[in-house]
Amino acid sequence: MDMEISIIGHGYVGLVTACVFADFGNKVHVIGRTPEKISRLRSGDPIIYEPGLEEILDRNLKNGNLEFSTTYDSIKNSEIVFIAVGTPSQADGSADLSQVKVVAKEIALALGESFTVVSCKSTVPVGTNRAVEKILTENAPAHAKFAVASCPEFLREGTGVSDTLSPDRVVIGTESKKAADLLLELHKPIGGQRVVCDLSSAEMIKYASNSMLATKISFANLIAEMSEVAGANAPLVLKAVGLDNRVGAKFLDAGIGYGGACFPKDVKALAFIGKDLGVDSSLLDQVEKINHNARERFAERIVKHAKGKVLAIWGLSFKPNTDDIREAPSIEIMKYLLKNGFSLRVYDPQAMGHIRRIFGDQLSYFDNKDDALAGSDNLVVLTEWSEFAAADLEEVKKVLKNPVIFDGRNVFDPEQMGKLGFEYYSVGRKDVK
Repeated sequence: MDMEISIIGHGYVGLVTACVFADFGNKVHVIGRTPEKISRLRSGDPIIYEPGLEEILDRNLKNGNLEFSTTYDSIKNSEIVFIAVGTPSQADGSADLSQVKVVAKEIALALGESFTVVSCKSTVPVGTNRAVEKILTENAPAHAKFAVASCPEFLREGTGVSDTLSPDRVVIGTESKKAADLLLELHKPIGGQRVVCDLSSAEMIKYASNSMLATKISFANLIAEMSEVAGANAPLVLKAVGLDNRVGAKFLDAGIGYGGACFPKDVKALAFIGKDLGVDSSLLDQVEKINHNARERFAERIVKHAKGKVLAIWGLSFKPNTDDIREAPSIEIMKYLLKNGFSLRVYDPQAMGHIRRIFGDQLSYFDNKDDALAGSDNLVVLTEWSEFAAADLEEVKKVLKNPVIFDGRNVFDPEQMGKLGFEYYSVGRKDVK
């Protein structure tokens, strides 16, 4: 059954969700607040970089399944309305719900006479959907019929389209059978196990999932730090740990920590929720601390072992296959290096524009990795883009003034680096000198 739905917000979650559901034949309206961005989206510019997204956007603009607007006119005819706006961290770690509350009121005022499911895709603390329900009740016209639901997303930037098409699970939290049935119908073309539950459980599932993954990353970096001191090989240790099917290998990679829009804010938010509930959530405080320490330790090693003050930086986004630099380790590391007198020649396949807005003329920017390398004393790798792993290392050695590489993502093999004559520093492995 094709449906008419509206999605408030056109960031990673809103836009990817909209494009995928439109591709299934639904009529999807995307509502934003910035006319310039809406105009770009209407022209086929997805604004964000996400593999495969531009093609789906273009296809559904042409077939009429996807529309963009700054008004809420589509709400009255929509069977389902998704809220997919930002919930950034506040100073105390709690989630800022101001955008959720504003759009909830706008939705309420626009509701028509037919039954509508209003569902949060935004990551929100326990109790938020109840607050949304209260706003709807207080502001909706008397004839409006609606139910609230929580339908959290689990997409990863860089694989957002495939994650939306083939999730491990679809979580639907609601007390309304009618709302649950409509959401189940909408998700019929999508794989994954169905978890239908109460609102509070659905809200908690998203925070618990992201915090568990962040904890695995920080655990890996704790083992990496211990391995460096003990002379052990952290990637080998973590591989063996991951072979236990109770643990699994995913997210057990030593490196310079997690970043992005979700893990940092969700760990902080869950820690805040724990404190608010009177529950000891200090485990999550340590997850954050270890994550910060991983970046700091790596930056300090560069300062200690660099030969020369001009560094080529390969990789700026918080992970490959995205242009997102929110909470990217590169930002903290580069600020530290600049403070210590280094000149930085930077390259990233997608994130250059975003980084330029933060650093301005403090950095030298290059359109390819080879130009960034030319004139540099050493190389620093901060994101594991595939083109870096495929680099001609013999050529890299020729171009660098000093054959020294600092690899924050363990892209290269230490044994090979030693044979090639590099001085090589990675994470959780013995230095090659």
